[in-house]
Amino acid sequence: MNDPAYRQVAADLRAAIERGQYPQGTALPKITDIAAAAGIAKQTAREAVAELEAEGLVEVIRRRGTIVRIRQVKRRLTRARQVFRDERGYYFDPTAQPWAALEASAIGWGPAPRDVAIVLGTGPGEEVLIRDRIMGDPQTRRPLQLATSFLPATLARGNRLAEKDTGPGGIYDLLEAMGHGPLVWEEAVGARMPTPTEAVRLALPKGIPLLRIMRTTTSPDGQVLEVNDTRMSADEFEIGYSVTRHPSAEPAR
Repeated sequence: MNDPAYRQVAADLRAAIERGQYPQGTALPKITDIAAAAGIAKQTAREAVAELEAEGLVEVIRRRGTIVRIRQVKRRLTRARQVFRDERGYYFDPTAQPWAALEASAIGWGPAPRDVAIVLGTGPGEEVLIRDRIMGDPQTRRPLQLATSFLPATLARGNRLAEKDTGPGGIYDLLEAMGHGPLVWEEAVGARMPTPTEAVRLALPKGIPLLRIMRTTTSPDGQVLEVNDTRMSADEFEIGYSVTRHPSAEPAR
C-alpha cells in the first residue's frame, strides 16, 4: 500500500536534508512552494512538515519559517558504576558534578508515576513524598537536568526528609543517619517523550525525547527507600561507560 501523500513529501524533504541540500540552520521552502512543487494541497504540505518537526529534524519558527535543526555534538555522561562524594554529599556522575540546583527544591505529597510506584511498592494513588529539583550550569543558569526523588510516606512523613533543607549530604546522609545504611544503589537507563511541562523547563524543541536514568536506593536488607527519576535532553546527552575484559575474554594465544 502506498504511503499517504504527506509522508511521501516528508520522505523527499528528509532525504534532501540528509544529502545537504538544506544545511543545518537554513530554511526549507515555504509551505506554498512545497505544495506547488509536489502538486499537493497546502494542508498536505503542512502535515509533511509537521512529521519532520515531530522527528526533531526541523523547527517551525515564527517569522523565519521551517528551519533545519542544528545538531549538537552530544555530551557524554560517563557512568563509572561507582558513587562519589564531595563536600555537598554523594553524586553519581563526574561530568555533572559541577552542576547545581537552579532553584529551591519543590517538596510535596502525591501519587508516584505508575512505573515508579511499582518499584516503591506503593499502591495506585498512594501518597508519597516528592522532592523535585532542576539542575544546571551555575554560571549560565541554563537548565540541563530534572531530578525527582520519590520516597514512601511511611519512611518520610514527620521527619527531616520532608523539609527543604535536609542538612549536609542531603537525603542520603540523612537516610544513613536514620539507620538505613549503608545505602545500595542500582540504575536503569531508558527514554521517553517529555511532558509539556518538562519540555518547557528544559527548553526542548518538538520531537526531542528525554534521556532517563532511574536510580533505586535500597537498604542492606533490600527495602526500597527512594526512586530518583533524572531526565535530560536525549539530543544533547548520551550515556557512556568503559568496557573491561572478563576472565573468559582473555586474548587468544
